[in-house]
Amino acid sequence: MSEIRRISLGVDWLDYALMGGVPRGNWLLVTGEPGVGKSILAIQAAGANVDAMPVVFVSTETRFYDVVRQASQFNIDLSDAVSLADVLAGRVKDVKTNLVVIDLFGLARQYRELLRAGGEEEGGKARAKSPLSMEVVLAAIEKAYEVLGVAEEGGRKDVLVVIDSLAPMWAHAPAMARLITYRLRQRLYRPSVTVIMTNQYAPTTGMTFGFGAEHIADAIIHMWFEDVESTREIRRWLIIKKARLTNHYKKAMRYDIEPGRGLVLLEPSIEELRKWYEGNSRGSSGEE
Repeated sequence: MSEIRRISLGVDWLDYALMGGVPRGNWLLVTGEPGVGKSILAIQAAGANVDAMPVVFVSTETRFYDVVRQASQFNIDLSDAVSLADVLAGRVKDVKTNLVVIDLFGLARQYRELLRAGGEEEGGKARAKSPLSMEVVLAAIEKAYEVLGVAEEGGRKDVLVVIDSLAPMWAHAPAMARLITYRLRQRLYRPSVTVIMTNQYAPTTGMTFGFGAEHIADAIIHMWFEDVESTREIRRWLIIKKARLTNHYKKAMRYDIEPGRGLVLLEPSIEELRKWYEGNSRGSSGEE
């Protein structure tokens, strides 16, 4: 599938495991319990692509400055990022960046105006009662597109949207997760837009929080801890559970998180993954 354009995850060994990266236009879901590194992977993906394309980073659990500060801990410079809340408040007037961070905490005072501007209202009043609702997320992303000039390209320009994480959008009604994510995909889908989403995974039930995210994903990376009571140390693993339009590595990979480096492969060796990638690049076929 050499003609498939790919988006890097900013982690070389994961790119090898995905035959060079996530196929352009795919929706990648990253699941795992707290502490496995989902947000770090999301930040690494944003940092790897910000020079090449517009990036919209939706943070539902972390404030804007904390996203930038966390990135710096892994040698990822997001200091040129602008907060959508600052743009809407007029504190930033001349946007010269490829990265807009939507900090939903920062929109607490402005989200109703944002909804009205985007036509998300009913009877003259904004429908959403919380800045964490899906309507606010969608209106904010579309405003970020406007700020980044995405609409001017007629929908042809590559865009990366990162949502970290999905869970707060249906925390008030987990049974609505499937409907909410369907609407999310319907509204955001474009062949040129690649989406990376994170979602909480509950080890007690063996399910992601609010069943309903997996069905909209073209690819799923699942991250987990080995049982700490048995190992008496932290051992993190991940596996690519599925990936459309591309072959992928089928075995679990053990990794660690290191300051200044992010996700670091422990086993198998990166040489083994590179050989797997090179061997499968010849005459590679896609998968469903």
